[in-house]
Amino acid sequence: MDPEVKKDEPKKKGPLGKIKEKVEDSEEQLAVLSTFVRLGILVWSGGILTLAYIKLPPALGIPEQKLDPTFIASVFTGVLATFGVQTAKKGAAGSTATGGISKADMERLIEKASQTAPAQTIRIEQAPVVLRPDDTKKS
Repeated sequence: MDPEVKKDEPKKKGPLGKIKEKVEDSEEQLAVLSTFVRLGILVWSGGILTLAYIKLPPALGIPEQKLDPTFIASVFTGVLATFGVQTAKKGAAGSTATGGISKADMERLIEKASQTAPAQTIRIEQAPVVLRPDDTKKS
């Protein structure tokens, strides 16, 4: 008779065990943990902001909270900024959050700067480029 070979069943791992298995480097593990913490703060602050602006039905029995959402909004936008999302406020005359300068103001500033110090910027997308003086003189 053949001796039966018992197969070791792998232990079931939780979500943290699965992440640890996939991400071996400790710095990568900290980066993943950091992302989850930021996502948690984002969801929390977004939920608090939502509750500040909606009225819950009386059937839930939760009393209406009077709170100033300024701090929560700053936390929300700060966490969004860590993910690369930036918010812009619409100001007067259609200007966005560029320090209060409208498009027309910016165009006037560029025009004045070009008159006082005329210069031209050339961007070359392909290389190699050789720049050399022209030896032929025009008569």
